[in-house]
Amino acid sequence: MTHFLVEQVQAKYASVASSALSGKQAGVREVAEAFGYSPEELATIPAEANLGLSCGNPTAFASLRPGETVVDLGCGAGLDVLLAATKVGPTGKVFGIDMTSEMIDRARHNSLEFGQGTFPTNVAFHLARIDQIPLPESSADCVISNCVINLAPDKGAVFREIFRILKPGGRVAISDIALRKELPAELAGNLLAYVGCIAGAISMDDYASSLRKAGFASVQIIDTGSDLNAYTKVENQVTCCTPSVFPVPSTSGVCCGTSQVEIHAQLTELLRKYDVNQYAASVRVYALKAES
Repeated sequence: MTHFLVEQVQAKYASVASSALSGKQAGVREVAEAFGYSPEELATIPAEANLGLSCGNPTAFASLRPGETVVDLGCGAGLDVLLAATKVGPTGKVFGIDMTSEMIDRARHNSLEFGQGTFPTNVAFHLARIDQIPLPESSADCVISNCVINLAPDKGAVFREIFRILKPGGRVAISDIALRKELPAELAGNLLAYVGCIAGAISMDDYASSLRKAGFASVQIIDTGSDLNAYTKVENQVTCCTPSVFPVPSTSGVCCGTSQVEIHAQLTELLRKYDVNQYAASVRVYALKAES
């Protein structure tokens, strides 16, 4: 089951990466702004780095400093990587990790545009799962992530990997979705809800206890109060059938063809039936790796 879920998540985000979604669209910009990005911030990065997939803005509360090494888990099209790169400067480094090759390709394209034709020297991307981070032990000052860890089937493994790569005294600054209360069975068991970041979420208490179990201290989970219905501003977000800005052949077949309408109809009906805000929340997650 775990392998199946990972494949479905990959297929969904590969389709989004090869779609025409971008910050040029008003709905996509509105989603980003609803979860904490300022118009001024968004204007500093390529529009194609913003896909309307965020549930927060980790670079706004990570307290990034020049010269630091930052790792962005599930970096997508590079939105937070590029914002972080500006904050850590030329003496710092930002690594983007994503398990979807189409997202990595799009992130690299956006980085070239960000550097006006020259790839930024303080940015690097790795194609990898976030529970198998290809970086050395104690190599990062800060780990950020944006609405991704809820998608990981084994969140404990992800938190252990984060702990491993952080330096003593290193910190976590994550935006994610967590549960306020138990999901109804229909919603919890729905694959579309899972790849849409709802059914894969865990409770705030479980999130905090999992971080502590991995070794973290000073753990805080803060409900931002953001309205998760902001996602409705982006129509047909789960699609691989929109005109593509970055053409990538679909190898999964998921959500293309005649089943496309059925999928959107099912998801729309599900979200009409349940008010997501009753069950889930956008949260800020803080944690520290204690000094040795």
